[in-house]
Amino acid sequence: MAKGSRRRPEQVGEIVRQVLAEAITRELRDPRVGLVTITRVMVSGDLSHAQVYVMAQGEEAERQKAIEGLVSAAGFLRTRIAKALSTRTIPELHFELDRG
Repeated sequence: MAKGSRRRPEQVGEIVRQVLAEAITRELRDPRVGLVTITRVMVSGDLSHAQVYVMAQGEEAERQKAIEGLVSAAGFLRTRIAKALSTRTIPELHFELDRG
């Protein structure tokens, strides 16, 4: 049973990554969010938080503006995730630049 519980956050993370990638490229209209790539999503064990690592094009100031745009669109993005997930809890999104 412990093996399944470790796998569940990974499965939810993959779904969140796919939904976010789709919503950001096709539905998000914030001009601050330009070309953004989601590199990985780490979901907490209780599925209440998701750390979303993104890579953005441009200078450091442009990257920070992209993160600000994603943070302001978090509610919209969570509703898209809620439609795709069948879990009771929808993860709260935390965006961070992937420096790797």
